[in-house]
Amino acid sequence: MPDPLRHQRLIALFAIGWLLLNYPLLTLWDRGFSIAGLPLLPLALFTGWAALIAAVAWVAEAGATEED
Repeated sequence: MPDPLRHQRLIALFAIGWLLLNYPLLTLWDRGFSIAGLPLLPLALFTGWAALIAAVAWVAEAGATEED
């Protein structure tokens, strides 16, 4: 039987990812400076993307270990 809490967490992560990668929030990072030689927009975009992937993997693996 599927875990409804895990499904709710994955749906919430989907919504967070959608907001994170959507136009209004991306304009917050579109500034003229850089960190360590990297422009802020791509750095924030890929950092947020990596964090989202890590969070989804964590939720999916936590649910998989509970079912074993």
